[in-house]
Amino acid sequence: MEKYSEQEILEIEKSYNELIQSIGETMTVEEVGYVRKAYELCRSQYDGLRMRSGRPMMLHVLEVAQISYSEMGMHSKTIVCALLHNITRCTDVTFNDIKEQFGERVSLILRGLSKVMALNMSRISTQSDTFRKLFLSMVDDIRVVMLIIAHCLSNCRHQDDVDVSGGVDKFFEITKYLVIPIAHRLGLYNIKKDMEEAVMIHENPKEFNEIKEKITMSHVVQEEKMADFLLPIRRELSENGIDYTIKWRTKSIPSIFAKMKAQGVPFEQVYDLFAVRIIINNSKIKEEKADCWKVYSIVTNLYQPNPQRLRDWITKPKTSGYESLHTTVKNGVDWVEVQIRTIRMDEIAEKGNASHWSYKSSGDKHQTPDEWLNQIRGILEDTDQSDFNPFDDKRAAKGKSDKMYIITPQGEVKQLPIGSTILDFAFEVHTQVGCHCIGARVNGKMQPIRYELNNGDRVEIQISKKQTPKTDWLNYVNTEKAKSKIRRFLKDEEMKEAELGSSIFHRKLKNWKIVFNDKIFNELLKKYACESGIEFYHKIATDQIDLADLKAFILTQTEEKENHQERVDEEVKKDKPIENENDAMSIGTNINGFAFKMAKCCNPIPGDNVCGFVNVGGGITIHRVNCKNAIAMKKRYPYRQVDVKWQGDVPSRATIRVVAKDSFGILSDITEVMKQMEINIIDASMGTRNGQYEGRFVVHVTSVNYLEQLIRKLRSLTNVIEVQRID
Repeated sequence: MEKYSEQEILEIEKSYNELIQSIGETMTVEEVGYVRKAYELCRSQYDGLRMRSGRPMMLHVLEVAQISYSEMGMHSKTIVCALLHNITRCTDVTFNDIKEQFGERVSLILRGLSKVMALNMSRISTQSDTFRKLFLSMVDDIRVVMLIIAHCLSNCRHQDDVDVSGGVDKFFEITKYLVIPIAHRLGLYNIKKDMEEAVMIHENPKEFNEIKEKITMSHVVQEEKMADFLLPIRRELSENGIDYTIKWRTKSIPSIFAKMKAQGVPFEQVYDLFAVRIIINNSKIKEEKADCWKVYSIVTNLYQPNPQRLRDWITKPKTSGYESLHTTVKNGVDWVEVQIRTIRMDEIAEKGNASHWSYKSSGDKHQTPDEWLNQIRGILEDTDQSDFNPFDDKRAAKGKSDKMYIITPQGEVKQLPIGSTILDFAFEVHTQVGCHCIGARVNGKMQPIRYELNNGDRVEIQISKKQTPKTDWLNYVNTEKAKSKIRRFLKDEEMKEAELGSSIFHRKLKNWKIVFNDKIFNELLKKYACESGIEFYHKIATDQIDLADLKAFILTQTEEKENHQERVDEEVKKDKPIENENDAMSIGTNINGFAFKMAKCCNPIPGDNVCGFVNVGGGITIHRVNCKNAIAMKKRYPYRQVDVKWQGDVPSRATIRVVAKDSFGILSDITEVMKQMEINIIDASMGTRNGQYEGRFVVHVTSVNYLEQLIRKLRSLTNVIEVQRID
């Protein structure tokens, strides 16, 4: 590695002496010595190291240090960090070495800087707000942000120095979407302007040069116009005893370009190209607002103002602390923006918050470094653009965010609550990713699904088709989204197993040649402590119910029923003929002493129009009047028909068919409605075909009105296409 040439060494020493001369004006001898110590370490380690352009790296770090002090108002620790900001990446010096020589705080700042500079920001243009939140959430010391801004500004001024490993385009994208908005929020307007010009030169060099050329060509004309414009203002200010300084400039080229695009006009038709700044030098702190409004009155008496362009940032300063009174007045055919402020306000506008909260300042509002840095963090993190009070500690007291930001392998940022696990993150990415998650690579190292993530982790989920959610997964997640998805999956699995259990149960009944009914089923639910048929069938499928014990219990219930039926049949034979009854019989626990049952062909329920038919063996069967079998029996056996009516609600079974889009959790949604209405599912079958889900449910209901209410609720579900009652 070729060491620095004599000429380069001279440039380095000149740059260093300029830095020492600058900081010597405000820093103590000990602080200057602290900076000198960092410089000497850099000289010994950086000798021969160069930027991509070939420029000595020492010149780069000295420039970053000079920017941090002269343009941002930073102090000794930040200047030291600026000099050392590349040292652990480019040399053998470690963070522990830095800690020993310069203290723990400098080491922590540089560690934080290294961490955020390693972020993958490949998607920053589409997730700029999220990346800014991630960036700030990873920063424990706000001086890291200041160093990033200074480093970025140096690279903007020396574009050939940009490390191409990330791509020059990527550097300017990060500058545009991350650094410039932060600089703007901090009130670092000059730095913001320089960065915006660098970005425009990179993105739109042709337009930049065209606008620059037009500004240059019209400079003489501009000078004459502004001299004429300012002459009466200067005279009035002097006559009113105001000590002032006036500066004027053409608006920045990026600002003009933005106006051209927004208004759809050429350069010559841009609304206000010029900005005049009137700085009041002799204003007392208690009279600042009154003095600014006095100057405003002078200007607007001379020139016609545009009331819609008045910006009062002295009564309500910007969040960044920026104070100024802006108006736009007409000068002939041109419009000129006039900014009115005091010398104190101008210093804040030039250097942003750093000058406002300078913790080396004297006075009643003296602040410690930590107070100053916490308030800057508050400004960056507070999305509320309310009135700004530089000595209000409410923002600083808010504490850190309860959110953290996790990065996917593709560079996408996901926001999660602090305490979230790999499993939470997997469900945040996609439901199927969560369901099949077996762990993840976190920053390149494999971790289990219950591993708790940290802010800024890069996570690559590992999946297996054999993996599915388990009940204990609910103990490994903290987000409601993940918990909901897991519960839905478990419910769907329970339904699938219940369907299998139903098939097993009815096949066994057929083999056992046992006649089964709803009364026996309800007794089974009580015996096995099941709240629903689904739970009962699930227990059968998962071998929680012994089939031999089940058979014995059903046989006991069947024998009791047969004995009861024999007694009823004897009573029927003794009664007078049914056809002599003139009044309609009421359907209750029995019909005027007769046993009854609901026809399985049409499953009538309370509210349906019904009729009854006397069975040959005794008892009455209830049919819906429009049932095909009932209509046929009326023709063949009219003498067996009896009029019947409902007496209150009688628990009955009905079958409904539900057609829906085949979407995750649809089965859980359907059964949740039935659960809320306390409707028992006796049997269920389901399947999918051509992207559609179809389910058939046999349910216990007490009336046709209740069934219709169920159907209406099911039809209102998202993704449900059709719901109908079937016989």
